[in-house]
Amino acid sequence: MVTGLTRDAIIQIIDYVSKATELISDNEKDSMIDTLLNSRKEGRKIFVIGAGRSGLVAKAFAMRLMHMDFDVYVVGETIMPPMKKGDVLIAISGSGRTRTVVSVAEAAKSIGAKVIALTTYPDSPLAKLADIVVRIPGRTKLAIEEDYIIRQVRGHHEPLAPLGTLFEVTTLVFLDGVVVELMSKLGITEEDMKERHANIE
Repeated sequence: MVTGLTRDAIIQIIDYVSKATELISDNEKDSMIDTLLNSRKEGRKIFVIGAGRSGLVAKAFAMRLMHMDFDVYVVGETIMPPMKKGDVLIAISGSGRTRTVVSVAEAAKSIGAKVIALTTYPDSPLAKLADIVVRIPGRTKLAIEEDYIIRQVRGHHEPLAPLGTLFEVTTLVFLDGVVVELMSKLGITEEDMKERHANIE
């Protein structure tokens, strides 16, 4: 059995993600799913972007979209085609202020693409650009007060998970849930997805 801080952190992360299911808006989730389904039906392309670990979450979601036969690309990869009006950008940034992500969202809007933002802050620059905002609760960076003793005296108890972990893990789990709902709506099975999985790994 895992013990110590590792166990404490795992329990805290699981508990956080579980509570997040009650805080993420069903309407926001439905708007995102409807947009993705319409883009697939209309033959539109989907682009995903995120920086750092949020970028890894974006790539993981893009992989599952590919498995479901969406026309999907990761921004910055050499095989990325041009974005066109009506295409969709999924932008992931806990703070909603990551420069590269916001810049790409601005460019997408100027082209006439739809922007879906996954962020903790609905009043952030990224969220203000977006057509759809899915608010994902999470601690996105460092504590306001860096001194541990002062935080304890003031009652500011920071989570064990460092930096943006809670946002990133919650977003990953949320998007995996979205995948399951898309599979159901499209009538796609795990076997269908397996046929589109890489076979030269």
